[in-house]
Amino acid sequence: MSDLPFGFSMPNDPDDESGRRSGDSGSGAGSGRPGGGDSGTPDGFPFGDPQQMANMLRQFADMMSAQPSPGTGGDDKSSSGVNWEMAKDVARQTVAQEGDPSVPVSDYAKVEEALRLADLWLDQATDLPSGVQTAQAWSRSEWVEKTMDSWVQLCDPLTSRTVRSMGQNLPEEMQSVAGPLLGMIQQMGSMMVGRQAGQAVGELSREVVGTTDIGLPLAGEGNAALLPGGVERFSEGLEVPADEVRLYLAAREAAVHRLYSHVPWLRSHVSRLVNEYADGMSFDVSGLEDRLGEIDLTNPEALQEALGGAGGESLLQPEDTPQQKAALGRLETTLALIEGWVATVVSSAVSGRLPQADALSEATRRRRATGGPAEHTFAALVGLELRPRRLREAAALWSALEEARGVEGRDAVWQHPDLMPTGEDLDDPDAFVNGGSGFGGADFDISSLTGDAPGAGPDRGTAPGPDRSEDDGDDDARGEDA
Repeated sequence: MSDLPFGFSMPNDPDDESGRRSGDSGSGAGSGRPGGGDSGTPDGFPFGDPQQMANMLRQFADMMSAQPSPGTGGDDKSSSGVNWEMAKDVARQTVAQEGDPSVPVSDYAKVEEALRLADLWLDQATDLPSGVQTAQAWSRSEWVEKTMDSWVQLCDPLTSRTVRSMGQNLPEEMQSVAGPLLGMIQQMGSMMVGRQAGQAVGELSREVVGTTDIGLPLAGEGNAALLPGGVERFSEGLEVPADEVRLYLAAREAAVHRLYSHVPWLRSHVSRLVNEYADGMSFDVSGLEDRLGEIDLTNPEALQEALGGAGGESLLQPEDTPQQKAALGRLETTLALIEGWVATVVSSAVSGRLPQADALSEATRRRRATGGPAEHTFAALVGLELRPRRLREAAALWSALEEARGVEGRDAVWQHPDLMPTGEDLDDPDAFVNGGSGFGGADFDISSLTGDAPGAGPDRGTAPGPDRSEDDGDDDARGEDA
């Protein structure tokens, strides 16, 4: 995994030119500690002279108290300690730097019409009914404002883990000495995380085309929207009429809303996978004392770089763990299945209606393969990078399932998370289609999903409707919505 959240670096990074390792003592004239290693400080005191430490803490406290408190009052912090109101303000400032005109009335009407028409086309491509309740055109500022709550809920488990790790799990001998300092590091870290999140969301707004670029309806189920500026940027160099581009992207937007509106467990399922990934995060603190000792703690800029600023080696280094890797695999598979289903359904819906449908599909695939803006931002925020190979294989699985079981049988798989394909099923879609994979541990044949009587042929009968009782998937419904 190449993209780690919020500027953290992996342990023993080969790009680290310091030549230091966590086991080095860091003593001596070259230690870089305030006062140097030969300053006559008390033995065992890791940060130099105690009086100098006290002076530094006072300076740092003054610096933190001088920081503005963005927001509109009240408690702007989430449970992670991250100031998300600050993040929203930073995102707005990022948008405003390049200008953000309101959507013209004519563009608004074109987007609304495209979303409504594309949604009608989807009726013939999927068994799931329409999920679009509102169809709108947004400016970038509106996108930031209306999607921020989802970014908070999606990213807070990761940011919470990151911020809490600042100052936790330290060796006992360090806690009494470094406690005040690390509390301030934690406070600065939470501010930096908020700023970086806001910067990432603001930059993402420059290139997104709607509310579902990451496979999640960020403005809530049913609130479909396109950004005319993002649609225009997507179409650059395609030589495809603007109306076709708009209709194709509208179909993708509407397809995601259908899926989430009529698969009630899906949002909480994605949220739970993100939480599992966060729970698996582990940070290397073995060299924290030594690295703190190398920093000029009276210099806020040096401390900011150490906490993960541009070009700085992070004080906290995430380590890959088996739990984290397993959770990441499940999350990537789920997002690939969502994207693969959308690609399959949209292709069927626009076929014969949009002359340049193949070119638009290929443009979307290239955007995914090169790591589009949504993927890059998601990777920066939660350490997740979508893999195009999985997306193609997921689309192939949905196509094979539709060929074998029809649209009803294909969509019926979304009735419960236990029925969903796994990463292994993406490697062998035929086994999944023919019931040989066990369906994630479910001990029954997929023909039961299409209403076939026991022993009947697989092509007869119709699938039960996609709407399920509130008890279905209850275990996953209990998770906090993303």
